Formats: sequence, C-alpha cells, structure tokens
Amino acid sequence: MGTITALTPHVGVEVVGVSGHGFVSGDVAAECEALLREYGVVVYRDAHIDDDDLIELSRSMGEIAVVPTGEHVRPEIQTITSNPGRTNLVMAAVRRGNFFWHFDGATEVVPQKGTFLAARAVADPGEGGTQFASTYVAYESLSDDDKSLIADLQVEHSFAAAQRLANPDAPEDQRAMWDRVPTRVHPLVWSRRDGRRSMLLGATAGQIVGWPHDESRALLDRLVDWATRPDVVLHHDWRLGDLVTWDNTGMLHRAMPFEPTSPRLMHRTTLVGEEAVA
Repeated sequence: MGTITALTPHVGVEVVGVSGHGFVSGDVAAECEALLREYGVVVYRDAHIDDDDLIELSRSMGEIAVVPTGEHVRPEIQTITSNPGRTNLVMAAVRRGNFFWHFDGATEVVPQKGTFLAARAVADPGEGGTQFASTYVAYESLSDDDKSLIADLQVEHSFAAAQRLANPDAPEDQRAMWDRVPTRVHPLVWSRRDGRRSMLLGATAGQIVGWPHDESRALLDRLVDWATRPDVVLHHDWRLGDLVTWDNTGMLHRAMPFEPTSPRLMHRTTLVGEEAVA
C-alpha cells in the first residue's frame, strides 16, 4: 500500500500514496502493524486523514485510550497545542514536558501501545519537529558490562519528575498537584514476551530504587544520551497533512521547541497498552 522508503538505518519508514479514506480500506492497518514492528515509526506523507477515519484506523489496530481534555468534540482525540487561543494555561504548561525525551504512559502498569499524530497546522520552518529514538536499538548496542549493570535495576517513574524538568519555576500548589499523580516502579530493562528487550527511560524516570540520587541520575542521564545519539535519532519535520504513528513501548520521542503562540496543532489518538512491563 503506497511507496515505502526507510528513513534511517535504525528507525523509521516513510509511506507515500495512502491518503484520506484509503486508510480505512484494504490492508493499511495490517501493513502499518508490520512496519511498526520492524521500523518503530511510520510516517505517512500527504495523508490528509480526517478525524472520523483517524479514529476508525486507530480502532482497527487496538483499543483507543480515551483521555478527554474538553478541547475536542470527540473524546477519542486529544488536541496537542500550546497556543493560548486553543488550550488553557494548565494544559499548555503540562505540554512543555513534550520537549523532553519520554514515553507516553510510563507511570501506568501497562504503558500505551502506540500513538497517532495527524498534523492539522504546523509551526514555522525549523520549529516544532518531532524526534524519535529506539530503546530496542539502544539496549542491543550496550556493552555486556552495561547490560549486566542494569539487568535487575528498578526505576521510579513519576509525572512530577517530568514536570520538574519542564517547569522548574512552578509554584508550590502546582508541584503539589504533580505529586498527587501516583509514582510507578518499573524494571529498567523491559523483557518482552517475544524475547526482545528495551529500556524504559526518559523524563519520568526520576530515581533508581536503592541508589544514591547523584549516582542514579548519572546513570539514567548516560543511558538517555546513549539512546539518543545523533546518528540513531529520526528527526521528522512536519508538513500539513502528515500522519505519524509509532510504537510507544519501544520509542523515546520529543517535540522540538516552538513558540507558545505557534499555530502548530496535532490531533492525537492513543492505543491502550497490551503488555505490562516485566
């Protein structure tokens, strides 16, 4: 379905020739699932998919995680924007966390399976791109010593850890709100049912259980730096009409900075996770 081109040696594939209602006919969903397993990220150029078909495509690949924000008439869709004309100040502040490497749903027992982003408006040239890095690739390329070092480590993941990075000057009442979101402890190395291994890292990873804070922070930062080396990162510059989907369980991602008043607007659907971290 469409013309398929690998984007980097490590992650990402571009598909040209699928658009509009074509996403919900034929074998697009099955092909997308296969491409995600092999490449981690699938970029559909000139997709121009509407909201109804975005929801139908998402449902054909799993259960949609409904996270209503009140910003869209369809509860299955989140509108991703920082523009004060389209969102409130609280959501705009929370979304600054998107500028740091992260997994969606890392504070849940079962992290979200995948994400779709459809570009409804884009930032100025050179702003607002999205980057991806595979933690499968990162784990596989570690030295044997590092694999042994991290094999049994447990990490505390929290909403507060990510928000402290994004909003370091937040007032105490806002920090108290972050702390009300439960912390989750996950293994650092995620061993999958199919035998593959990845790492659960990123902005939510605040502390290795049982380690001194400084040593914990040094190792977590080193592993993120390893996973996001420039030669293994996929950078996507958005064009109006793009549709991008990724395997959220094995891909760190982040948005590149853009002005709060930017017109950048994404419509997002998220798939419920299917495999607990183990």
